[in-house]
Amino acid sequence: MIFNRYMFLILIIAFVGCNNASKKEVKKLISIDNDIYLPLPEIVEEPKDNISNAEKIRLGKLLFYDPILSGNKDVACVTCHHPNFGYAEPLDISIGVNGVGLGLKRKFKNPDSVNFVKRNANTILNTAYNGITIKGQYHAKNAPMFWDLREKGLEAQALIPIQTLEEMRGTIIGEDEILDVIIARLQSTPEYVALFEKAFLSENTINKKNLAKAIAAFERSLITPNSRFDKYVQGDENALSLAEKDGFNLFKKAKCNSCHSGPMFSDYKMHILSVDDNTKLDFLDTGIDSTYAFRTPSLRNLRYTAPYMHNGSLQDLQAVLEFYEDISNGNSKNVNVPVKNIDSLARQIQIKVMDMSFIISFLNSLNSEDFDKEIPESVPSGLTVGGDI
Repeated sequence: MIFNRYMFLILIIAFVGCNNASKKEVKKLISIDNDIYLPLPEIVEEPKDNISNAEKIRLGKLLFYDPILSGNKDVACVTCHHPNFGYAEPLDISIGVNGVGLGLKRKFKNPDSVNFVKRNANTILNTAYNGITIKGQYHAKNAPMFWDLREKGLEAQALIPIQTLEEMRGTIIGEDEILDVIIARLQSTPEYVALFEKAFLSENTINKKNLAKAIAAFERSLITPNSRFDKYVQGDENALSLAEKDGFNLFKKAKCNSCHSGPMFSDYKMHILSVDDNTKLDFLDTGIDSTYAFRTPSLRNLRYTAPYMHNGSLQDLQAVLEFYEDISNGNSKNVNVPVKNIDSLARQIQIKVMDMSFIISFLNSLNSEDFDKEIPESVPSGLTVGGDI
């Protein structure tokens, strides 16, 4: 079915090219293109300088769970990206250092010390595919990361939280020093010395680059290319219910696919919306270039990743759809974002209240339970797995 639609698209493009297509016709072709959805690939692309192996993934997983990577040895990557919550967390914005507890139970140890992390914790699931296009093409080295696209590739992303004050670094160690301190800690831990040597097949392999590569290799293994939607677009008509199929059609009819396109349901571009500011922050998070633009998130595994948007201000999917309904009716939800500044693609979305339950049913078909939920019993540092949770 998908193959035939691609052949049809190719024929249309050829015809239009021969007849000097107008801009209007080209836009129509783009719309048809966005209507095509491929399943997630079963095999993940890896950077040529970081081909994974079982030992590297195992090492990366232990590092992911080990608070030895944080300045105060009390926070791990998993603290805010826990498998119980689909490698995200149920808080609107995260509490990194200076926190205790897991998920909704996480609180500040000292309210007058380090404040909240700036934004909602993105899920790690399927970040291996970040940047994938509607044609299924992507490049691991150039994969867009974070809500503001400030890094490319999982290797570059992996070290940023360690260096960020509110996330993992804390106040004791400076930003310019933290990675050297972490490397020294790992080098003085015999089990890590052995694990790095096995993973990278040589001696003296504990360094910043290999630290990033190991964490990235583990994160790249966390994929779910087996949702019911994937099975549906592969030809299993029974994989979706009638309500979910209707929801998929309504999703496209409402033009949600203008931005939520491709196998990951994201164009990975920046869009200005008008999400209200999170009042827990003592500053305004104005996004890239102070425009209130943020990256389009994936719609996969939404069951686990509420609350939604860059600052977690929308509690459920109903609230998200109502937000877009308000935008389409010419309303801005943020006093600092004039309606005229809101992305035109968002303003063109046409969601009806009567269609929302069907669209939500469809979005649930993008969930998958098939990912690594096993938590290590211990980590090489001997510290508490996951930190103060």
